[in-house]
Amino acid sequence: MPELTIRPATAADVPAIVAMLADDPLGATRESPDDLAPYLAALKRLTDDPNQHLVVAVRADRVVGTLQLTIVPGLSRKGATRSIIEGVRVHAEERGSGLGTRFIEWAVEKSRSENCSLVQLTSDVTRTDAHRFYERLGFTASHVGFKLQL
Repeated sequence: MPELTIRPATAADVPAIVAMLADDPLGATRESPDDLAPYLAALKRLTDDPNQHLVVAVRADRVVGTLQLTIVPGLSRKGATRSIIEGVRVHAEERGSGLGTRFIEWAVEKSRSENCSLVQLTSDVTRTDAHRFYERLGFTASHVGFKLQL
């Protein structure tokens, strides 16, 4: 299998990223691959913020995964910095290849290098396979999450 590279996302990667976000029962209802303008604007905001790391996994010149890591300084936990993993997607053809594990390991190591004391993520309650995956990597389901749609 060709080598895998994890690197910062660029504007050229946005169509592939959005396609992966939409290739999912939940994403299919909330993503719009036919209009990339809002995604390109979001990429600009992300790349302008040093606490945001939107990355892609590339194999054989093809984007096969994406992940966003946000670094959050805080006062709680004695002024601890934490990170949040968001928007993890692996291309359908790459699922089961170990890419998801490699992505999470990358995010944890990046979090360590940013002096984070905690890595957190949320996963939709319906994604039971993802829950087992995160637990296998050492994450614990320690909180109940809430959202308010605006």
